[in-house]
Formats: sequence, C-alpha cells, structure tokens
Amino acid sequence: MPGLSDATRGRLLFGGDYNPEQWPEETRHEDVRLMKAAGVNSVTLGVFSWSTLEPEPGAREFGLMNTLMDLMHEHAIGVVLATPTASPPPWMGRLHPDTLPVTEDGRTEWWGGRQHFSHSSATYRRYAAAITEDLAARYGGHPALTMWHINNEYCTYDYGDQAAAAFRRWLRAKYRTLDALNEAWGTAFWSQGYDTWDGILPPRLPHYLRNPGQVLDFRRFTSDMLLECFTAERDIVRRHSPHTPVTSNFMPLWSGQDAWRWAGEEDVVSVDLYPDPRDPLGAQSGALVQDMTRSQARGPWMLMEQAAGPVNWRGVNHPKPRGLNRLWSLQAVARGADAVCYFQWRQSRQGAEKFHSGMVGHAGEEGRTHQEIKRLGADLARIAPEVSGRHVTARIAVLHDWDAWWAGAQDGRPSSRMEYPDVLRAWHRALWQAHLVTDFAHPLHDLTPYAMVVVPQLYALTDAAVDHLLAYVRQGGTLVCGFQTGVADEDDRIRPGGMDARLRELFGIRTLHEWWPLEEGETAACEGFHGTLWSEELEGDGTADETLPYEGGELDGLPAVLRKGRAWYVSTLPEPEALRDLLARIAAGAGVRPVLDGLPGQVEAVRRGEVLFVLNHDREPVTVEVPGTHRDLLTGTDVTGRITLGRYGAAVLRP
Repeated sequence: MPGLSDATRGRLLFGGDYNPEQWPEETRHEDVRLMKAAGVNSVTLGVFSWSTLEPEPGAREFGLMNTLMDLMHEHAIGVVLATPTASPPPWMGRLHPDTLPVTEDGRTEWWGGRQHFSHSSATYRRYAAAITEDLAARYGGHPALTMWHINNEYCTYDYGDQAAAAFRRWLRAKYRTLDALNEAWGTAFWSQGYDTWDGILPPRLPHYLRNPGQVLDFRRFTSDMLLECFTAERDIVRRHSPHTPVTSNFMPLWSGQDAWRWAGEEDVVSVDLYPDPRDPLGAQSGALVQDMTRSQARGPWMLMEQAAGPVNWRGVNHPKPRGLNRLWSLQAVARGADAVCYFQWRQSRQGAEKFHSGMVGHAGEEGRTHQEIKRLGADLARIAPEVSGRHVTARIAVLHDWDAWWAGAQDGRPSSRMEYPDVLRAWHRALWQAHLVTDFAHPLHDLTPYAMVVVPQLYALTDAAVDHLLAYVRQGGTLVCGFQTGVADEDDRIRPGGMDARLRELFGIRTLHEWWPLEEGETAACEGFHGTLWSEELEGDGTADETLPYEGGELDGLPAVLRKGRAWYVSTLPEPEALRDLLARIAAGAGVRPVLDGLPGQVEAVRRGEVLFVLNHDREPVTVEVPGTHRDLLTGTDVTGRITLGRYGAAVLRP
C-alpha cells in the first residue's frame, strides 16, 4: 500500500487545516500569497465541511471544493482531502435521532458542536458512506490530491440503544455462548449472571460499581466500532484512488482507541499534539507522543495538528513564547515526523475556536506568530533533503498496551491516585531526562532489536505476552518492570498470588503479600532514594542478585527493587531523579548510551539517519560538546567541537 513517502516525495510537508468557507472569496488569493511566502506545500481541506457539501439530505454542493482543489493545484500546494464525517449537519440529528450518541447516564448529545454521531448507527454510516463515495469519485484523480484524511479525532462513546444492539452482536461473535461470557465477566459476583443476550447493555450508570469485565469489553467494542467506521470510508477512497495514502489523526495517548490496531489499518500514522507551553515538562510530553507515533508508524509519521500559538480549551490559554513553536516543530522532525502541520491556517473570527491560534493569527501577516511560521517554513525546506524518509533508531523499547490500560483503569482499585498514563509518562520522562531515545512497542512485538525493554506498568498480560517477556530475557535482553505488572489476565482475572508466577520467578519474588499504595505527599524511604505513589510488601526467594530494600515503616528491610540476572522489578515509583539515575545505570549495563555525552539537562540530542538534532529546551543559552566537524543545515555554517545554542535554540548537524 502507499505510504507517507508517496505524499512527501523527499520533502517535509508543511501547512495546516484550511477552512476558506469561513471567509470572503477575496481572502483565498491573499491566503495563497501568504502560503507561498511561508513555504506552505500542503493544506487539509474539508474536515468540517459536511453541511457545506450536503446542505440538505442528498444535495451535493461541490462548487467551492472544485475551486479550492484547482487553486491549490495551480500554486503547487498539495491537498490532504478529508471526509467531513466527524461533524454531521444539523439536519441529520433532527431527521434521524438514531444517529445521535447517548451518554452513560442516558443523556442525548445534540447537534451544535461536533463529533455528535453514534458509531453504531446504520443511518449515520449510510450517509457517511454516501458523501465519502461522491467525494472520492469526484476528486480521487485530481492532481492536487496527495492524501486522504478520514473523519477527525475519532473520540465518540455511545451508550444508547443502537450501541447496545451492536455491543450484543460484538459479544456474541467473541464469546459464542452466554456461559463463556459469564465466565469471562465473573458474573457469579453480585448475582449478575445473564440468561439471555437481550439482557446485556453497555455499562450504563449503575447504583454502585460496574462489572470490570463488562467495562473492559465495552472499551474494546468502542475501539472496534470506530475502527469499522474508519475502514468503511478508507475502503471507499482506496477504490477510487488506490495509490493515494490514507490516514486519520490520533489524539495523544487517548484511551478510546487501540492505536496499535488502528495503525495497522492506516497508510500514514498521524497525530495531533498540543503540549502546554507553560508546562516545564512540555518537551518531554511531546517527545513521548512523537516516540509512540513513530513506533506505531514503524517509520516516518505525520504531525497533523499543533498550535502556532495558544489553544482555546485550557482554563488559561497561554501563547507560545518566542521560538518555542519552531523548537517543538524541529523536535517532531528529529523524532521522525515527515510532516509538520497545524490547526489551522487562518485563525477564525467566529465560532467556538476563534481564540485558538492559526498560522495567520488575528494580528495578520505582520504578527509575530506568522513571522515565526515563515522562519520555520524556511528551516524545514533547508533540512528536508537530508532527513525526509530517514528513520530514528532506538535501542530501548517502552511497552504499552491499551488492553492493559483499560483493565487497570477500573473503579474499586487499590488507589485512585494511580493513573496508568501518569506512570507511563514518569518512566518515559526518566529516560528522556537521561538523554536516552526510546521506541514504544506492544508486548507481543518483536523485541529482539532492543538491548533494553522497559515496562512501566502492564497490569493485565496474556499468557503469550508473559512468555514473550521471559523469552526476551533468556535471549540476553535486559528487562525492567514497574509495579502492578502481570497482576491480571486478559479477562481482568487476578493471577494466583497477585502476580503471574512466571514473573515472580523471573524477578526472584517468593510472595507478594500486599499492595501498599501511598497517600498524596507520602513517600516510602528506600536505600538511596524515596518511592512515591505506590509500594509493595514483597518477600524474595533468595535468588536475586541485587536488592534495594525499603527503610523504616511497615516494609522495613523488604525489597523495593530486585534484580535477578538481567531482569529488574521496581515495586514503587522512585522520585524523578532517582528513577532517571536507576534507568540510566541499567541502560549503561545493557550497552545503551546517549547520542552525546555530557549533555546539559534541558538539551535533547536525537539522531535521525545521519543527521544529529541538538535542541535547547531552556530559555538560557547553553554550550554543547559535539565531537568532530559538522555542517549546521539551519545556518549553513560549520561546527567543530562544540556549539552554542541560544534560548530555545536548535542545530541540525550533518557530518
């Protein structure tokens, strides 16, 4: 199938969502002039255009789209053409209430916003297929078309009657018999046994806690239903333009989609990324999403959306300080992006997102935001020939799995303070601060390319996944697992002993007596560091080669960290510096080192192909030692031995 290289053709795509239907006709020519001056070579059209294209049922108004496609082609700007199905027109909900989603407490989500569709509604799917068919037939061969963009940010949950019927069909296909379903869900607890399929509903709001097995399957079902919507539209556009790549934009680390499965159905993996410019860890947050998206793509990926300045949906929406947009964009390219795009091109004057920035803001062409966009466009054009299509190589993999996340996110768990995404971020942050570049991987992916595999937390693991981890260690890999890993099987059934017996043996654990979650502000003293969030009452079996014990309190003298051969178990969340130092030490023992030695704390160095990106995430200048002589592609100057980077400065170095 086609891929991102079919759309980039040796370039880095640069542009954004373009919504000219919001503006007078004369604005389009001004837009094209500004796009060309800024180096824009790609725009996304049609994301939220359904009511424009189909103002009433069955009508087709393609005049504006015809004009825009031709205009973009005339000026050599490629088009990522979206199917408009994320936001049905008001007439659809009015005429077909069955297309509207229902919340867990029975409220209908009405039109007037966006994403107001039931993924299980046959009516919605029929209209979505029809508009997609006509778009693909009309524009599938248009010379401006470079990529198809299906829907937008799939994020709909639905607990209504349409979804209930689809959920029952999904369950019957999975379990075949009610006995199998009752066994998987553990319905003997609280008298929940089902005697008929018709009695099964989505996990709507109950009197007390929901059945965890039901919730887990409903999350799987929701991801599958949304994926069905995507693949239905994808297959239509592929029929009309089989050589044009297809994508749909993920939201970062969103719980509603199993993005490993979704990525396998896409030609191009794309993501929307909006770190908070006031967050001191914003760069690490971006790096995590970039690493995960690159790993899902297994190569170059697309940054579909970011903000040129402030967003509009935080409590307080801060603009990006001077230089930060450029720095974070170059960070994405360093970590594998072949496309740097924005929502949106021109900042809206009306509507719910009029305070969300654009590549052309309310200040216009002379505004700082647009001037920085122009500089970035020039930078990307300079480095594109050396980086487009190149891969980033990592020798560490962080394991992540949506099933494990869903299973561990249940109510009634030992600590509501323990949130899986926070644990994942903490471990990735420690590796990032140790200047170690990482991939992400599913527990069943091939792990042999990696010298070190890190498991921040995988609460639920299949037998096959456990066997896979054991085989990785037997073959000489270094494995580091965090707390609450291997607690349950794929049905969220607790393993005997509270942890898979094979993992206990791997780490040198005889018994896991109790989980000891920690209160806000509480820490667990350990030898050489303090643990946060969590601790565990473990008894070793005497086979560990190294232990770091708890010191004081109920767990005094018991192991907080164990190492048996190449397998490590960390039963708490060490404070950030301690986790960084521990993982750096383990990585060094596995033969993994940073790209550059002696990097200052806020400097990031990533090698993409033969090119070295050096990025300063600090407001203060820094000097970085860079052995040898390089050409800085951004400035065209030679660098020998060291380089000084200013506030939010960057260098892209070719040997």
